[in-house]
Amino acid sequence: MTDPVETAPRDRPPAKPRLGFRPWFMLALGLFAQVAGTIAVSSPAFLITLLHSDRGLSLAQAGLVVAAPSLGMVLTLIAWGALADKVGEHWVIAAGLTVTALAAFGALVSTDLVVTTIFLLVGGMGAASANAAGGRLVVGWFPANRRGLAMGIRQMAQPLGVAAAAIVIPPLAASGGLQTALLFPFIVTAVAAVLSAVFIVDPKRAAHDVLPVGQKPPNPYRQSTLLWRIHGVSVLLVFPQFVISTFALVWLITDEGWQPLAAGVVVGVAQFVGALGRIVVGLVSDRVGSRMLPLRIVAGGASAIMIVLALTDWWGLSAIAALVVIVASAITVADNGLAFTAVAELAGSRWSGRALGAQNTAQFLAAAATAPVMGALIGGFGFAASFGLTALLPLIAIPLVPLVDKRSGKKL
Repeated sequence: MTDPVETAPRDRPPAKPRLGFRPWFMLALGLFAQVAGTIAVSSPAFLITLLHSDRGLSLAQAGLVVAAPSLGMVLTLIAWGALADKVGEHWVIAAGLTVTALAAFGALVSTDLVVTTIFLLVGGMGAASANAAGGRLVVGWFPANRRGLAMGIRQMAQPLGVAAAAIVIPPLAASGGLQTALLFPFIVTAVAAVLSAVFIVDPKRAAHDVLPVGQKPPNPYRQSTLLWRIHGVSVLLVFPQFVISTFALVWLITDEGWQPLAAGVVVGVAQFVGALGRIVVGLVSDRVGSRMLPLRIVAGGASAIMIVLALTDWWGLSAIAALVVIVASAITVADNGLAFTAVAELAGSRWSGRALGAQNTAQFLAAAATAPVMGALIGGFGFAASFGLTALLPLIAIPLVPLVDKRSGKKL
């Protein structure tokens, strides 16, 4: 009788540590904070009809009122990020949203449109805090293998905030006027400010980011060109994103013959699909261990779908127009979370606030330029040629996407 053969246990990879409840709770708070800020910034856009018809403003004057909160954000994004680098995310987000809530209340009770516009400007300046510090909060609380997913969820804030404003503001304005409509952003930002002040907890800084007193952290923009390249790529990819969000509705109605209601439904579905797409791409980046490889693929996809969009218009394929718009929306917004995560990781916790503020500022400026530039192109050459020209920008972006950090050899 032979002795039984002993089999050695197979080596198993160590189990991944569980995240627990707190990181997800911080993500939820950061997401709600940015949704609230987005509602405050985007709500005036849905008051143009009221300002034009009831208050007697020209469309140009109404446009100035609508642009005020966005201008406020651009002016303060980097400043809020720099403050978050020094004092952390907790009080930056809470203080910024408190400013936004107070400004929303001022706009609510104001009877002078000039004063209301100034309050809207100040509200946008405060709302920028959630944009600049929210990314730091997510990156700090989540490990590298979960950050893509977490940042993808966080990047849903903008479409969710715009959707909420689009649903709530017009009926409030129709039933109660300007003051009633502005009550909604005041309530939401006030609640978000309180929740942020009470519950947000700053993540612990990494050991290599804790510096002796008086020593300044190294400037990542001077150490390499990586951050500059990612900012440049993001600016190039903003154009097709805002071409879709700004002109898809007009294209469906004027060139493809869709009814306004049906075209609006298509654009709404496209925004929702785009929000989900950010999560999917973020999850993929976690699985492959790289932010930049998926970003390069997204850039290629954005170029391809803009060509498909151009051909759809050129050949008059209105039957597939809705599908193309939905796919284009999903692809062209998918880069946001990837780029934001990479910027925060490369900059480190001592510089990520400023770097994310710079990322946001560059994207806002590019987005602001998209409408007039694309409008001129469409007026001069038509939709098909303009969509085709837009496809060139993601192609330019592809070789700019860094795949390896030359300092460490690490895949990005």
